[in-house]
Amino acid sequence: MPHVIYRGPVEREPETITLNVATALSPGVVVKKNTNGGVSVAADPTGRLLILSNRRFLGQDINTAYAAGETGVQYRVEVDQEYYVQLAAAAYTIGQELTVGAGGVLKAATAGDIVVATFDEKAARTLTAQGFADVVIVNSYTKPAAA
Repeated sequence: MPHVIYRGPVEREPETITLNVATALSPGVVVKKNTNGGVSVAADPTGRLLILSNRRFLGQDINTAYAAGETGVQYRVEVDQEYYVQLAAAAYTIGQELTVGAGGVLKAATAGDIVVATFDEKAARTLTAQGFADVVIVNSYTKPAAA
């Protein structure tokens, strides 16, 4: 199991910012800046998305949540970067389109959803509970209806 949220490419690690987390949050969720100058979970896939990281330089593992009001580390996501993020319980296939779901957790995109990432593991995988998986950030677009 990986011990970091950012997975690559290593030659261009993304910029990080540090902002207070509004509520207790676990690394690997999608967040957005809030009106109080901190971050809250992203309720939708619009606007500037950030991914909450672990404070690896302080020894925080990816399963240790931040407390409300604590300073968190967030990645400014860019297209083609890979992250180890939290996904909703479901079956996923390679290249499957993902959107932001409840609690800032990624989930399978359906017609009309804004796609922000794709599932990027070596094989299809079923998560029986919310868990971590590799995803790649894409240029966001609205998923069309099936033809």
